[in-house]
Amino acid sequence: MAIEIRKIGVIGAGTMGNGIAQTFAAAGFPVVMRDLKPEFVERGVATVTKSLDRLVSKEKMSADDRDATLARITGTTELSALADCDLVVEAILEVFDLKAALIAELDEVCRPDAILATNTSSISVTRIAAVSKDPSRVIGMHFFNPVPLMQLVEIIRALQTSDAVCDAVTAMVGAVGKEAKVSKDSYGFVVNRVLIPMINEAVNCVAEGVATPEDVDDMMKLGANHPMGPLALADLIGLDVCLNIMETLYNGFDDPKYRPSPLLKQMCAAGYLGRKTGKGFFDYGS
Repeated sequence: MAIEIRKIGVIGAGTMGNGIAQTFAAAGFPVVMRDLKPEFVERGVATVTKSLDRLVSKEKMSADDRDATLARITGTTELSALADCDLVVEAILEVFDLKAALIAELDEVCRPDAILATNTSSISVTRIAAVSKDPSRVIGMHFFNPVPLMQLVEIIRALQTSDAVCDAVTAMVGAVGKEAKVSKDSYGFVVNRVLIPMINEAVNCVAEGVATPEDVDDMMKLGANHPMGPLALADLIGLDVCLNIMETLYNGFDDPKYRPSPLLKQMCAAGYLGRKTGKGFFDYGS
């Protein structure tokens, strides 16, 4: 029997979480967005409001649709508010122990037939699923930033994920106007396994004095037809996130080709994380 998804829970009201909540709500689904503190929830709702206002100003959404979308999002700090959700997507920090603890909590809160999805960008979904009392209902849904604009959602099947859960989540992605691509569970999956080592090698080119950050990016834009250079993209993603994924690949595969660039480590240690701190490979100060 096909699994029907009517109500969505999103855990985490940060950049990814509020984008995921907006995407589901704009497609007509009621969403419960939960975070640990009221101010986090309020900030997430404010971000969604600003995003929708931008769409209205560009005449890509009507004011009525904006208001209806916002009305479908309920903010909360209570995990119990997710009890009647058919699908819960966690978008918390990219730390296995935190995700594992949350899945264990959701086992107690959610209905036995609810689907539990993780938005992890590189951690083994099989390992996360193993924490659940019913690993067959756990799956990876890797959205990309900015969520409302990016079309791809990587669907990652844990070794334990059931066919019914995979089919339901894949159909759900199509229902919100995005494209699902299914991959087996492997460190970094497909996109980050290809993308982040490329960024890491661009960092190595700068570290070795092969070219300046500006020239590295210009060469990749002009020579490989990339819309954005790898170092500007790293600044957008966050250098700490890039380092985290490289370390996951390096430790997971135990392969030296995934060794994080020493310069990437150094910049993270200095707090030069990219756009979010105002400085990375490029400066973003006012």
